[in-house]
Amino acid sequence: MNWQDPDAAREAERYDSPIPSRTLIQQTIESRDDGLSHAELVEEYQLDQPDAIEALSRRLSAMVRDGQLMRSAGYPPLYRVATDDDLLIGRVQTNAKGFGFVVLEGQMDIFLPEREMRLVFNGDIVKVRQNGTDRRGRMTGFVVEVVEHQQRELIGKVVEHEGDYFVQPAQPNGHQPIALEPEQIASAGLKPGDSTQIAIDEWPTRDEFANGHIIANLADQADSQLIIPATILDFDLPFEFSDAVLAETAKFNEPGAGDRKDRIDLRELPLVTIDGEDARDFDDAVYAEKRSGGGYRLVVAIADVSHYVKIGTALDDEAQDRGTSVYFPNHVIPMLPEALSNGLCSLKPEVDRLCMVCDITLSRQGRVTGYEFYPSVMHSQARLTYNQVASYLNGQTDAVLDKPAVHKSLNVLFQLFQTLLGVRQERGAMEFETVETYMTFDELGAIQQILPRSRNDAHRLIEECMLLANVCASDFALKNDLPILYRNHEPPEATRVQKVRDYVRLLGFDFPEKPTQSDYRYIIEKTKDRVDATSIHAVLLRSMMQAYYGPKNLGHYGLAYDAYTHFTSPIRRYPDLLLHRAIKAFLKQRPCELDGQALSNAGEHYSQTERRADEASRSVMSWLKCHYMEQHVGEEFDGTITSVTDFGLFVTLTELYVDGMLHISQLGDDYFVHDAISQSLVGQQHGQRFSLGDQIRIKVMAVHLEDRKIDFGLVKQLTAQGRAVRQKAPRAPSADEASLRPKKKAASKATKADKSPKAESADKPKKARKPRKKAKKSNAKPKNKE
Repeated sequence: MNWQDPDAAREAERYDSPIPSRTLIQQTIESRDDGLSHAELVEEYQLDQPDAIEALSRRLSAMVRDGQLMRSAGYPPLYRVATDDDLLIGRVQTNAKGFGFVVLEGQMDIFLPEREMRLVFNGDIVKVRQNGTDRRGRMTGFVVEVVEHQQRELIGKVVEHEGDYFVQPAQPNGHQPIALEPEQIASAGLKPGDSTQIAIDEWPTRDEFANGHIIANLADQADSQLIIPATILDFDLPFEFSDAVLAETAKFNEPGAGDRKDRIDLRELPLVTIDGEDARDFDDAVYAEKRSGGGYRLVVAIADVSHYVKIGTALDDEAQDRGTSVYFPNHVIPMLPEALSNGLCSLKPEVDRLCMVCDITLSRQGRVTGYEFYPSVMHSQARLTYNQVASYLNGQTDAVLDKPAVHKSLNVLFQLFQTLLGVRQERGAMEFETVETYMTFDELGAIQQILPRSRNDAHRLIEECMLLANVCASDFALKNDLPILYRNHEPPEATRVQKVRDYVRLLGFDFPEKPTQSDYRYIIEKTKDRVDATSIHAVLLRSMMQAYYGPKNLGHYGLAYDAYTHFTSPIRRYPDLLLHRAIKAFLKQRPCELDGQALSNAGEHYSQTERRADEASRSVMSWLKCHYMEQHVGEEFDGTITSVTDFGLFVTLTELYVDGMLHISQLGDDYFVHDAISQSLVGQQHGQRFSLGDQIRIKVMAVHLEDRKIDFGLVKQLTAQGRAVRQKAPRAPSADEASLRPKKKAASKATKADKSPKAESADKPKKARKPRKKAKKSNAKPKNKE
């Protein structure tokens, strides 16, 4: 040994053939500005034995794994000592397979291997150090510190493994179980397979599971009744209002003379609300009239939430934390207490309500010629539904209350709507062909039916009115330099556009490198009557960026607006409330209380709460659909290929509106290759092609409730690129063909019950870790392994 190692004695005690210690390696690398490669370190320490060289390689990898060293992505990779300057803060996003990512604002996500994921749960805020790249080119990281645990309670099922008891979380991103003492299980009267709600007492380490205690025995409740409570806990959704919030809310009364002061009185104006049949919070009302000089006047009245929700109150703090209302099938978590959201702030018929008004004048051609914002008091003349108004507009005059002033306003609204459609088309705004669905439920919260939701002219009429008010609000904010949050939607990235270009060219359309909204709209219009229109439009839609809130206006690409914001839903969206406050402050010539960095932080927060709400809602919807499909295992259905990947096809069932996976191993005795340009899987031997939009008949093979996945098997292909497929009798393959076939798999990846960690969760936890017990000491010296 020809080096001076500060930890030489400890290394000799631990290993028969010592190599440089971690301390010495760090000192050596720190002495070089540019880092050192493995070969350079071997030369530095004059290692000549293969075992020692291999041991050094393992030690370097272990030091990278443990966050002590950084490994560059170049060749040969260079090692340098990790410092606090390398630390990044982000939110953990877990995967059911055990790995995960740290999601960073404005940077590429950092991959966390299973060992690092042992420390965290989905949604945790962590400090992470990038320590290299993996074989797939992903940045990998080491968790230095868990800054904040998101989830402290969860719902799951009891599992038993070799005498130890755990709770396996119900959510698909619940990648690790929580240990429970056997005495707790016995005391609570639980057994394996029962549902329970627990609280986490001790957080996990890399070697030990988290520990918890039981809050409630939920064994007598159906899974369909528990999925929403489980999702609320998993996504850390605020769902209960504090006593302080409820006490503040209880002090509010119906609007009186004092509340009407300094407001324009619109109580005689025949304003009406138009919403869905099951709506409970009415935050917008509309009225329209013809102007004497030609053109239109449109009044959009929005609930004045800012009159009640004041800065610095417990009510406002809670609304900020929630950011948005969360909508589940058959259940809503409101941003505001129901006394406000469904009461004082809801524009109910035949009662006085306070509102903020956007009063718009338009030309005969539907161009905005002026607008005015002001606080008002209104008195809704009717609570109408979309179906009622659609029936009225189609000539069924008795579908709406017999109020001539209301009828006259509806007629003008419809005329204005038809004019605005032309403006929308000229602007190039996109309108994709998509199918929205709704569900009917039984008394236990399980799906009875999944049905398509029809969209009529009344829906579109209200949408155009709200768009106009939002655009006027953004224009008002820009002209007066108001500190608000804009709703930004940036143009698609070049890589996404290229995929669209490649695909639509195969359909016979040209598509530029830098498309405008009109280019997208052209493809939409030309394909809207095709049988595969929904699939084509899905390709276009997937190329779009995600909209977000920000203090700087960047325009809205999808709606083809130079500036856009949210003004029309302050009952359920906090950014709208911020905008109302900014407009009021300007009208009263007072300073707005939110500006600068605080506004930027607010944009990030409300974008995140919006994503959280959407993800939670999708999670519940997926679970409910899987639960519904359990009764259809073994049955056959027709469906449409809606996405093509290198491992199989995603298929949407025509009658049930449920998605599932047809794995590539289920497509038949051929070797299928993914053609990304044509969005197809192509058989290399027989040329069979499965493409986006093709109709196929499938058999429901399996449902994986915890993973929210449904496996399909292929019965037959019905259409290929829009044409019916003639079914040929099977023929015996030649000897040469047989030798080229890939080995047939027993089932798709998701159906390998003997290998899937999820499939085993009823019998044992996923990871080979133990509950917290002291490790036994050993006197044997190990080999040089890290």
